[in-house]
Amino acid sequence: MARNTGPSCRLCRREGVKLFLKGSRCNGEKCALTRRDFAPGQHGQARKKESNYGVQLREKQKVKRIYGVLERQFRHYFKMAERSKGVTGLTLLQLLERRLDNVIFRMNFAGSRSEARQLVQHGRVSVNGKRVDIPAYVVKMGQEVSIVVKEPVQKRLGETFEALKDRAIPKWIEVDAKNFKCKVTAMPTKQDVGFPIQEQLIVELYSK
Repeated sequence: MARNTGPSCRLCRREGVKLFLKGSRCNGEKCALTRRDFAPGQHGQARKKESNYGVQLREKQKVKRIYGVLERQFRHYFKMAERSKGVTGLTLLQLLERRLDNVIFRMNFAGSRSEARQLVQHGRVSVNGKRVDIPAYVVKMGQEVSIVVKEPVQKRLGETFEALKDRAIPKWIEVDAKNFKCKVTAMPTKQDVGFPIQEQLIVELYSK
């Protein structure tokens, strides 16, 4: 599966906002964005006025990087949202939020989406009792997601959950931390994303 393998901190600096790609480590003093609050590269500190297209592109890139999705897959999600009933931008965010790796992240058993993606790829996650190792799998409302691991890993997951107790769990999932599982009980809202996203800019970009 294709994925970004470059430095995560450069992505945050390019978008000018903390994307928390490294989880809680992004809150430390070593955060690159805190130390160098400008875009990476030779011309990163140059002031330039972005066009409407540039603003739309940056918004799309930001959302792609938050969820760890590359262009081809992101465009696929947009086409799915476009064909669905309802507001395209909101539907796009709902599809991204219901990705299996993101659901694990939202359960607070992983410090970042990349850690959650590893759990899925290693075959540690099941949906309605059936093992699913595809991070891009979109969980449907009413489905139950479980993390199936042996006791040593259960202990580590429990420690992670405890360390992340201050990170709010969204209302669209019901988490049973003791049994390492959750159930999707509603559709995510825009507020559940946790980032200031202007999804309409993405719709405008792809509608050109």
